[in-house]
Amino acid sequence: MFQNLDMFKTAMSMARHAGLKQALTSQNVANSDTPGYRAMSVKSFADMFSDSASDFSLRSTRSSHLEPFSSMETISAATRSRGEPNGNNVVLETEILNSVDAKRQHDRALAVYRASLGMLRSTLSKQ
Repeated sequence: MFQNLDMFKTAMSMARHAGLKQALTSQNVANSDTPGYRAMSVKSFADMFSDSASDFSLRSTRSSHLEPFSSMETISAATRSRGEPNGNNVVLETEILNSVDAKRQHDRALAVYRASLGMLRSTLSKQ
């Protein structure tokens, strides 16, 4: 009964997505002065969730993978196209906004996890 709690899986996937977004943002900021560097980003969690919810098929990066742990592990980063004077396309203001968005998303995932845990505890204590 409690082996497959989708709410916990969704919260974990959201937190992983926020972590990946934060990692890419920090990589972009670290390379903001590197000539020719292309900033990377990922699709929003809502877009990825709606894409994966529509076709219930498993995703894997290699055919030798039997079952991916979560669809977040198969995310590929896309480069952005807008250019800056030094030949790269990193805009620090955009990266700051992406960092704040990643933090908010991570906080939201923790709030969902805590609320789900509270509901589960409440349910178990009533029996």
